[in-house]
Amino acid sequence: MKKRMIIMLAVMAVVVGAVGFIKYNQIRAAIAQHASFMPPPEAVTTVVASEDRWQITLDAIGTVTAAQGVVVSADLPGIIAAIDFKSGARVHAGDVLVRLDTRQEQAQLAAAAAGEHLAQVNLDRLSTLRAQGVAAQSEFDQADAEAKQAGARARETRAVIDRKTIRAPFTGTLGIRQINLGQYVNAGQAIVPLQSLDLVYVDFAVPQQQMPDLQVGAEFFVALDGVQGIAAKGRITAVNSVIDLATRNVTVRGTLTNPSRRLLPGMFVKASVVVGESRPVIALPASAISHAPYGDFVFVVENLQGPGGATYKGVRQQLVRLGGSRGDQIAVLEGVKAGEEVATSGVFKLRSGAAVLVANAVQPENTPNPHPEDN
Repeated sequence: MKKRMIIMLAVMAVVVGAVGFIKYNQIRAAIAQHASFMPPPEAVTTVVASEDRWQITLDAIGTVTAAQGVVVSADLPGIIAAIDFKSGARVHAGDVLVRLDTRQEQAQLAAAAAGEHLAQVNLDRLSTLRAQGVAAQSEFDQADAEAKQAGARARETRAVIDRKTIRAPFTGTLGIRQINLGQYVNAGQAIVPLQSLDLVYVDFAVPQQQMPDLQVGAEFFVALDGVQGIAAKGRITAVNSVIDLATRNVTVRGTLTNPSRRLLPGMFVKASVVVGESRPVIALPASAISHAPYGDFVFVVENLQGPGGATYKGVRQQLVRLGGSRGDQIAVLEGVKAGEEVATSGVFKLRSGAAVLVANAVQPENTPNPHPEDN
């Protein structure tokens, strides 16, 4: 019995050893096969990097403000008796916009004018009597003071009537009216925005490190999003003397003429300031640039060596330092050399060392002056 059990244990040990040996060989074969496995290549488009010369510019997003802009408001309370303007109309300085009801003030003016006339008649009479030695000097002085007080009351009433006629403070373009005929308005209540659009400001922020590149009087250009070419150009007229504590940026103000009135207050624009001479750059399509927390990078296409020693076409991840942009292109200042092949589309599915298949039948736009079909 004991001999039979020993034989069974020996047989089982042989079987287990054989199974383990077979599995060990299978696992080794799978590991070797996986080590030599190459995923199928990813289809990408590429462009050969070439050197270009770009003028050094400082680009920022700016906001348009009017050189003169107010919200016309009521100076005194009252009921609107007449509206003498239309929304969006162009007006000149002194044009009447709104008339408030002044019937009560007109009646007060008539009473004040009558009192002024009576005081003047009394003053003239006492002046004659004083010259004849009949009236006392004190009576004449009293009548003179009363005449001046009556004149002041009349002028005060006229001033109230004039203040209830609301006029344009300067030449400009009106916005949308915010009152209606017959409405009661309080002192200071908004009536209509008024903006002078012939001269506008563009305010934009730049990092404090770039302050030495900015000079008052430097020329800058403004472009509108979705509009081809330069919308306007002007000059920097002021640099703020205070740095923003939250962003460490400084606000810069440029002034430009706006004869076509295409630039409206509150509009976002792209501001470019020329800060130096032209320099050599590598211009790549914006689609070739990938962004990450650790920096910007591109994928350079070149011949790589696989695990088995075979050569294949793959990509190498390359960090780059970027400059400005023009249309579809972004300037690469460091990281890419002229003549290198760079992937321009399909980069989101790439990783360093990945095999690629170049298919340049259809490529992304790569021009400094794009003309979108839907624009």
